[in-house]
Amino acid sequence: MKPIRKLSELGQSIWLDNITRGLLASGTLSEYIRDFSVTGLTSNPSIFDHAIRNSHDYDDDIRQKLKEGKSGEELLFEIELEDLREAADLFRPVHDETSGVDGWASLEVSPMLADDAAGTIAAATALFESADRPNVIIKIPGTKAGVTAIEESIFAGVPINVTLLFSKEQYLASAEAYLRGIERRLAAGLRSDVSSVASLFVSRWDVTVADKVPEVLRGQLGIAVARQTYKAYRELLDSPRWQHIFNAGARPQRLLWASTGTKDPNASDVLYVEALIAPLTINTLPDATLKAFADHGQIGPMMPDDGGDCEAVLAKFAEAGIDTAALADQLQKEGAEKFVKAWNELLGSTMSKGDQLKKAGSNGL
Repeated sequence: MKPIRKLSELGQSIWLDNITRGLLASGTLSEYIRDFSVTGLTSNPSIFDHAIRNSHDYDDDIRQKLKEGKSGEELLFEIELEDLREAADLFRPVHDETSGVDGWASLEVSPMLADDAAGTIAAATALFESADRPNVIIKIPGTKAGVTAIEESIFAGVPINVTLLFSKEQYLASAEAYLRGIERRLAAGLRSDVSSVASLFVSRWDVTVADKVPEVLRGQLGIAVARQTYKAYRELLDSPRWQHIFNAGARPQRLLWASTGTKDPNASDVLYVEALIAPLTINTLPDATLKAFADHGQIGPMMPDDGGDCEAVLAKFAEAGIDTAALADQLQKEGAEKFVKAWNELLGSTMSKGDQLKKAGSNGL
């Protein structure tokens, strides 16, 4: 059996960390679903920026929307939603087969709202309604304001992908927000089966400390943090409070491994796929990592429920001068800033493309 199919048998979902109109139009996403058991995807501003800037796939759409008087975020979200709807339709069979556990396409609220709880709540609701697909899940960052928005959005019945989590503590805060939202729904007599995933970013840890620790520790920090978080996740699922909501029809807020493409050229290109095999989780892979694991990935030991040696490994990083708690906050702050930068670049490239199309049109091209 192909290793990538084996992951599914072991209880782990594989999502694609990419979406472009070319990927959809060429049938490549359909091939990934068929050949690589891909059951969902995530998107972000950088992905859309690259697609719009480096292709003509969106030209007609941008041209038409400009004629309709649309611009800025309104134009951008309409373009993104068209792609997400098509992707969601491709994943709809698995969404139905799994009764809504899997088969999601993920779309992010404006990163400009990272510190605006009220704005995030309104945006998440509006995007989910505009998507008009039951299997579009809305990304909200796990910032302080985001945690408030997560609870309120779950209570409102909006499926949420919590993004920009870098530590066990940040994960637990988002999980608590999800739990409060579900408990409030139960108290109000509402259905409890509102889905959520919590996305822990992995490789950025190793990129950040690569030049700050001995060679022997390189490539180990992200996996240790993931193991520590997975232990907390499994303990949470077994807790009486969570067992109560499960008995009432709620679902686990599944843990999702994000940023799992290998950045270190000296490390295995499937490092984080092989290390993060665990049931009740999702791994989001860039195209290159997906193909690499399908080609030469190995199925090794499952992640231990108790975190294995994570505390011992984290202690070694502490001895090397790495304050993981402070670094987690730094990474989340920098991640939010990078998303804002990418969003502004995406808005800029979209408007630049629009200006080019207008100029070409005025010249009769």
